[in-house]
Amino acid sequence: MNALFALPARAALAAACLALAACTPTQQAQRTPAARPAPSPAPAAHGSHDADHLMVTPADVRWSPGPPSLPPGARAMAVEGNPAEAGPFTLRLWFPAGYRIAPHSHPAVEHITVISGTFYMGLGETFDRAAMRALPAGSFAMMNTGTRHFARTDEETVVQLHGMGPWGITYVNPADDPRNATSD
Repeated sequence: MNALFALPARAALAAACLALAACTPTQQAQRTPAARPAPSPAPAAHGSHDADHLMVTPADVRWSPGPPSLPPGARAMAVEGNPAEAGPFTLRLWFPAGYRIAPHSHPAVEHITVISGTFYMGLGETFDRAAMRALPAGSFAMMNTGTRHFARTDEETVVQLHGMGPWGITYVNPADDPRNATSD
């Protein structure tokens, strides 16, 4: 499994879904957010899915803790595919107000669609608030393979990331990588 999506054992179903090991929409819908109130119950079907299609409504979204490659506080939902394997994937990410992602790059093209809130992105190897562009809900961004960029939020923000796996994140400064944090 790609370390990007490895999670602690305390969330077995969430880990299986976030690792995207054959997770069905019903399994995804069974997850509940850890720090936000649960939305109104979704219909029993929790979306629709078969070999030819996948349809996910806002009521189907259930957040799990974000991957350990992101700073604490993010939430994630695997929509489709497996970022750890070759092929297309879609991941929805929720960020709290004041969230920050240090300069980093990815091994494949990254596509970001802002679902809600405002996502601020900048280019380069140094986090620079003045160089960031505000991307309000409905905005789209694309970063080519290896493009160094950074992001932040001022309010709760939801983005949808899609691309081709295998996926990963490499921080410009290894000290910024949450996976390298040591616990005392």
